Amino acid sequence: MTIRSNTRTAIAALSLAVLTTWALADGTPDSRVHKRVPHKAAAAPMTTAVQKSNGAGVAVQYRVEGVPRAGSATSVVLQFDDVTDPQGASVRFTTDPGLTLRNGAPLTLPAGQRSTATLSVIGESDGLRYLNVFVTQGGASSAISIPIQTGAAPLMKPQGDTQTTKEGDSIVTMPAK
Repeated sequence: MTIRSNTRTAIAALSLAVLTTWALADGTPDSRVHKRVPHKAAAAPMTTAVQKSNGAGVAVQYRVEGVPRAGSATSVVLQFDDVTDPQGASVRFTTDPGLTLRNGAPLTLPAGQRSTATLSVIGESDGLRYLNVFVTQGGASSAISIPIQTGAAPLMKPQGDTQTTKEGDSIVTMPAK
């Protein structure tokens, strides 16, 4: 029994080797062989902004490229979907103080198409600031705030008093300013 099994295995291997040799005999690889093509590293995933039910209805996704550093430009990639109004939608941008927007001209988004924009922001110093995106479609508006953390995350100073309810929930009572 084992002699036949070994013989069959040897014949199968020899047949495979001969067929491979015939496919490569003319010096060109078989069309089924894929070439190795270097590719770019996969981009970081996009973050989907939360939509409110009474907002503009335009889906917004964003990605902050790289690590923001004070005094250096950072790219923010935005993607807009679900523009349904035949007249399209409009987008405008603002930033918090301490964050400079380089190329933030208002945009007009066409209906039925995915639109992408890349903005450049510069944090003047370390800290957390926001790039604000305002989308208007069919008379309804949405506001999205994209966090831009430049440098190390700030330590939060605890404020207020922590109290516990009868049910065991924690409540922080904050002082009024």
